[in-house]
Amino acid sequence: MPMRALEDFERQLQRQLRFIELKRGAIGRRIGWRLRDFEQKNLNRDEFRFIRSLIEKPLTVGAVAPSGKVLARVMANYVDPAAAGPIVELGPGTGPVTEALVERGIDPARLTLVEYDPEFCRMLRQRFPAVNVVQGDAYNLNETLAGVLSEPAAAFVSGLPLFNKPLKMRLDLLDQAFGLMKPDAPFVQFTYNAISPIPRSHGRVRSEASGRVWRNFPPARVWVYRVSPP
Repeated sequence: MPMRALEDFERQLQRQLRFIELKRGAIGRRIGWRLRDFEQKNLNRDEFRFIRSLIEKPLTVGAVAPSGKVLARVMANYVDPAAAGPIVELGPGTGPVTEALVERGIDPARLTLVEYDPEFCRMLRQRFPAVNVVQGDAYNLNETLAGVLSEPAAAFVSGLPLFNKPLKMRLDLLDQAFGLMKPDAPFVQFTYNAISPIPRSHGRVRSEASGRVWRNFPPARVWVYRVSPP
C-alpha cells in the first residue's frame, strides 16, 4: 500500500480511536469508583488493576486484559538468554511478560522496564525488586533511557498499543529502539491485528511473525523485527 494511502488510513483510525476514548472516558467516570471500591474490598488482582487503567486511560493500555501466560511465553521465547547485554521491556503493565522472561532464564538484573503508569511502576518494583523500572514515555526512548543502558540492548520486548499511534510515531519508536540495540537484536511486539503494525517496506527492517496465539484472549500474534545489515 502506498505511504499516502497508509497515512490517510491512519488519520481515519485516529479519529475513530479519539471518539472511542471520549465515550469510554465518560463510562469510566461513572463506573471507575465502583471498580476501586471492589478492588479495596477484594484481592488486589492484576485483572482489576488492569481494567481500571484501561477504563481511565484506554489509549495508553495495550491490551484488554493482561497478556496471558501462553502469549507471554511466545514473546519471551524470541529472546536469547545467552545473548549479552540488557533487555528492555516497553509497556510491561502488571508484568506477565516480565515473569515469562525471568522464567526463560534471564537474570532480572538485566531487565529494564519502561512503564508510563506510576501505579504499575510501584507494582513492578514490589514484584521484581531486582529489575530496573523506569517511569517514562516509551515513545521517547532517547530521552527516557538516557544514561540508563550501560551497553547496547540484546532485545526490546514491547506490549505497547502500537495501532493506537500514528504510523510516524511507530516508525520513530522502532528507529530509536534499533539505535539502542546490538546489530541483529530482535524487537518483539504483540498485536491483536492480523497485519503487522510496522510496514514491511520500512527501511532495512525485516520481519517475521508467530502463528496466531489462540489461547490468548483475544487471540494475538507476535511480530519480530530486525535490521538487515547494509
